[in-house]
Amino acid sequence: MKHVIVSTPGKRYDIIVEKKSFAQFPLILQSLTAGPVVLITDANVHAIYGRQLAARLQSTGRQILVQIIPPGESSKTLQQCEQLYSALIENHVSRDAVIVALGGGVVGDLAGFIAATYMRGIRLIQIPTTLLAQVDSSVGGKVGVNHTLGKNLIGAFYHPDKVLIDPEVLQTLDEREWRAGLAEVVKYAFIQDTELLRLLENEMTTILQQRDADALEEIIARCCEIKADIVQQDEREEGVRAWLNFGHTIGHALEAATGFNYYCHGEAVGRGMMGALHLSTALTGLQADELQRALALIRMLNPPPVPKNISLEEIMARLLQDKKRRSSGQTWVLLNHLGAVLLQDNISDALTRMAVEQACQDLY
Repeated sequence: MKHVIVSTPGKRYDIIVEKKSFAQFPLILQSLTAGPVVLITDANVHAIYGRQLAARLQSTGRQILVQIIPPGESSKTLQQCEQLYSALIENHVSRDAVIVALGGGVVGDLAGFIAATYMRGIRLIQIPTTLLAQVDSSVGGKVGVNHTLGKNLIGAFYHPDKVLIDPEVLQTLDEREWRAGLAEVVKYAFIQDTELLRLLENEMTTILQQRDADALEEIIARCCEIKADIVQQDEREEGVRAWLNFGHTIGHALEAATGFNYYCHGEAVGRGMMGALHLSTALTGLQADELQRALALIRMLNPPPVPKNISLEEIMARLLQDKKRRSSGQTWVLLNHLGAVLLQDNISDALTRMAVEQACQDLY
């Protein structure tokens, strides 16, 4: 078992990374609150884990309200929020309730936004069931929904009371989501952990095939430690927290340009990292051999190609709508070396176009 503590000026909470911990959730919840539970999950996760979790909670005598949303990024909307708010109000859910987000990043972001805004804030527990959510979106307090013009443009910073991560639930994750989650793991290695990078380079084939829970405990906990350390330094993304957006500048543009229904988030980030790596070679001193090492690792994850009907101009236009863009221009997350990150402003349109072109290229 691994415990990672996140401590910010307004909140302190722990992340439990432990195989078989999912079955212990009712007992863990008992130590936090005796209030009613609102379980928010999607239809796919509900069929595998939601029903059994609801049954276990009901067997303890707790009042429980289960809300099931359609799977996929299309559920991260204000319209879906309105439906959930109505359900909570109609069922007289009070401020002593706790929202439990059971699912991947979509469920965690949406349920977290509901927790942050319903009655001006109620308690939240994250139980992420995808690798991407376990190493990234469930940690750090970013919650929100999409707008038709951009990803995560409407949101808040709202930390959970606890994050429960059970690597064994990843056995049921489909192959595409599994590889997409590993792209975020690779991101952590690129920006801050050369030891993790060497592990991934040596063991990626085995990791892709076996999903060993003991090995995953170590990898997931390390990613959570890196993110917790960065969040503790910069909760509101005014400085170093932007490091976590490596690959996301182009990645978010690709997601928006394809209507949020083509790429898994990690796949788009994988493509985005390709562009950022080439930009780093052009601008900040990343060596050619480091570039090839990094690209080789991304190739192993095989992110899908950019659809032929998506033009370079459309992706460039989406870059201008990114929520991290400031009036002075786009801030890029680049690398001096593998494991050494920096923020770069005032990048020309020509270099930006080059980076997008590299992100859209065939992998082989």
